[in-house]
Amino acid sequence: MAMTARPRRSVLYMPGSNARALEKAKTLAADALILDLEDAVAPDAKALARDQVCAAVQAGGYGGRELIIRSNGLDTPWGRDDIIAAAKAGPDAVLLPKVETAAQVQEAEALLKQHGAPEKTAIWCMMETPKGILHAEAIAAASPRLGALVMGTSDLVKDLNAQHTPLRLPVITALGLCLLAARAWGLAILDGVHLDLDDASGFEAACRQGLELGFDGKTLIHPKTIDTANRVFAPTPGQVAYALRIIAAFEGAMQEGKAVVLVDGKLIENLHVEQAKRLAALAAQIEKLRAA
Repeated sequence: MAMTARPRRSVLYMPGSNARALEKAKTLAADALILDLEDAVAPDAKALARDQVCAAVQAGGYGGRELIIRSNGLDTPWGRDDIIAAAKAGPDAVLLPKVETAAQVQEAEALLKQHGAPEKTAIWCMMETPKGILHAEAIAAASPRLGALVMGTSDLVKDLNAQHTPLRLPVITALGLCLLAARAWGLAILDGVHLDLDDASGFEAACRQGLELGFDGKTLIHPKTIDTANRVFAPTPGQVAYALRIIAAFEGAMQEGKAVVLVDGKLIENLHVEQAKRLAALAAQIEKLRAA
C-alpha cells in the first residue's frame, strides 16, 4: 500500500474497554483513532473490549476519521482472536504491538486474509523494542498490506534504560532508522506519545521536532493535545499558496519546453513540484476531513 496524503496529524489512543470513550471519540477532531485492545485494557476486560471495539467499527458514525484497532500480540492468549475479530469488523488498519520480525507481520497478514478482511484494512506496526528497531527495514518490506510504522517511544526508552529528555536524543537513532525504512517502502510513519500532559510547551516542541524529522503526525494519549498536533502538522496557508504557485509555474514552464523555473528567485525543479503536490493534496484532504 503506497503512502497517501491522508491526514494523520493527530492519532489518538482510545481504551477499547471504555464504551463512553468510544462514543465520545465520534466528536473529537483527531484525524485517526487507535481503538486499543492492548496496553489500555486489563486482562479480564480483553474480551469485552474486543466486542465493543469491533461493534463500534461496524456501526460507524466516526465521519472521515481513520479507525485502527490495536490488537494484542500474537504471542498472547488474545492476539489471534483480536485479529480474527478485526478482520470481520473491517477497520482501516490493524496495529500490531511490539513487532520485531517480518514473520510477525506475515502471520497477521495470513490471518486477516483467511478471515475475510477487506482490502482496505492495512497492517500497521508498533516499533517499540530494540530488536524491532534493528529489523525496521525487514519489517517495512514484509507485506504489501503494510501501511504505517508507529513509534512506541515509551517502551523503547524503558528497554534502552534511557531517559525521556526534551530533545529526545536517546531515541533519535531509532526515530531515524524507522523513518528511513518507512520512506524507503512508501509507508506512513507516526511519532510516539508525549507523556507529560501538563507540559504544553514541551508537547508542542516535540510535535515540531517530529514534523522537522519527517513524521506524518503524532500519536496522542489525551484529547486536549489534538488541536496542537493538528496545527503543527498541518501546512500553513502560506505554504499551501506557495505550493500552488510552484505547481502552476512549473506546468507553465513545461508547456514552454523548459525543465526548470524560478519562483520568488528560487530555482524550482521536479523534486520541488513533487513536494508541492504532496503538500497541496494533504491540505485538500484536511479540508475534506474537516467538512465530513
